[in-house]
Amino acid sequence: MWKEWILEDMSQLLIGAGGWAYFQVPGVDSLEAYSRAFDFVELNSSYYELPRNFSASDWRKRTPPDFRFSVRCPRIIVDHYGLKLLPGSRALLERMEDFCRTLEAEVMTVLIGARSPIRADDLAKRLTEFLESFNADSTVVAVEFRDMKPSEEVFDIMKESGAIHSVDLSSDEPRYESPVLYSRLFGKGDENVYEFDDHELREITRRAQEPKFEKSILAFHGVRMYRDAGRVKSFVQKGFFPKITSGVGTDSIREILSEDARFPTTTKSLIKDQGWKVFQDAGEVRKISTVLEKLPEGKYSTLDDLIEELRNHRDLFSLN
Repeated sequence: MWKEWILEDMSQLLIGAGGWAYFQVPGVDSLEAYSRAFDFVELNSSYYELPRNFSASDWRKRTPPDFRFSVRCPRIIVDHYGLKLLPGSRALLERMEDFCRTLEAEVMTVLIGARSPIRADDLAKRLTEFLESFNADSTVVAVEFRDMKPSEEVFDIMKESGAIHSVDLSSDEPRYESPVLYSRLFGKGDENVYEFDDHELREITRRAQEPKFEKSILAFHGVRMYRDAGRVKSFVQKGFFPKITSGVGTDSIREILSEDARFPTTTKSLIKDQGWKVFQDAGEVRKISTVLEKLPEGKYSTLDDLIEELRNHRDLFSLN
């Protein structure tokens, strides 16, 4: 069983990812395997359809007592009902409250995007009614805004109600201080196609450890979310990041690109398709783009051709 890492000021740091379905260990149930590796998970399926309460009870029983969940608010409440508490949305919200209690959820996240039917001048009122109505014991509401800029009044309402302003800590800061930080981490790529390097993960961890937070929750959501979360977990517990490949430098890039890179290709295409990935340099994990961007534009028939070109530029690596 994993122990929660306690910060110097006795606050907590919970690290996990958006779901456990893709966390595969041969012969072991995915949730059981996941809960051995991490101490927290964000349940994403509830965004599309709220599971039955017996599922929450089952998941709670199958995980260690100190394992924690967060739950996403069903999108229909925001995108269809516009946070209005009508008979249908009120009944669903009551089900969500029971679900959160059964799961002992730390947080319920609410996503409000630019495509929401809620008008900007009506958002403060709608959010006020919603936050006043939701009550699931110790479950806190975290609100994330996407592609929109709420008014200061909206943030004041959230702060007064005890709600969290959820942000991607790798690129943004909460608009106001609250005891709990809740960060959904996607990175700077398109459609979650991103992997964090050592520098980025170190900075995310530093910001999550700031004394102003009594508890910080990091939920990774990129295509390599399990590896990102696992590397932060190692850094927090052991003080260093684990290696991601057996080789370093060009050998590491070979390992990474051999997974799915297609040849023949060009430098420009490699940067676009593979640059978001990271590789193991001698001293740290870096973005592959930091190397590819310094190569002259050219065409490579095979992976061997690319590796040979990289070895002709040894100055791009700490050690090769």
